[in-house]
Amino acid sequence: MKRNIVIAAVTAAALIGGGTATALATTGDDDPGTTRQSDVRDRDDDARGAADDRADDDADDRDDSRGHDRDDRDDDRDDARASSAKVTAAEAVAAALKEAPGTAVSAELDEEDGDDDGDDRERAVWEVDVLAGDGTWHSVWIDPGTGKVLGSETDDEDDTDEVRAALKGTSVDAAEAAKAAAGRGTVTSVELDEDGYRGDGEAAWEVETTSPGKSEQDWRVDLKSGKVTADRSHHSDSDDADDSGSDDD
Repeated sequence: MKRNIVIAAVTAAALIGGGTATALATTGDDDPGTTRQSDVRDRDDDARGAADDRADDDADDRDDSRGHDRDDRDDDRDDARASSAKVTAAEAVAAALKEAPGTAVSAELDEEDGDDDGDDRERAVWEVDVLAGDGTWHSVWIDPGTGKVLGSETDDEDDTDEVRAALKGTSVDAAEAAKAAAGRGTVTSVELDEDGYRGDGEAAWEVETTSPGKSEQDWRVDLKSGKVTADRSHHSDSDDADDSGSDDD
């Protein structure tokens, strides 16, 4: 009788207080027994664990969302740079070769810090890498609005022999590769891949294009035929990839 009264009192207290209660039970009516914790605490622990898991999942979702937002902002910046450029990749290569004669190995529409006149704003610029006949490398910066040479510098590269071997006997240069891929969108970069697709030894020009409302797309241009194909090594998701011959301007 006394045991039932104790349990009822503890249960009533838990209901009134709204908290976690510890029920006591005795082995007899008169002798104190061993104290046991109820399953209420275990249920509370499970609930807290589930809440922590939900918080972790929410944090992961927020990280994924921020990552997608950054990718979208990068695509928007690429589109803005491309749309503001009046000078094409092929024209930038031609201008760079007048400044530093040789073989253009890459051209990229990128951003650089402000000039030395105190303007700290970033600005779009074509950067063209040229391999001269004597083995000297030059980086030449071209204004994408006017085609004017903004400056140049000499670089040290360690892949000169590989580049020369890849280009030996080819007929399509960087400017022609850019023109061939121009039908797929605005070319934002063209670069020699001397190692080939996934290192298979088949060298080619890698060209990146951007189009309004689309993510950046990657293409490969054959060094001899000028044929343009989707670059699967970059997991291009283009469904309209044209495996036909190159586009002629």
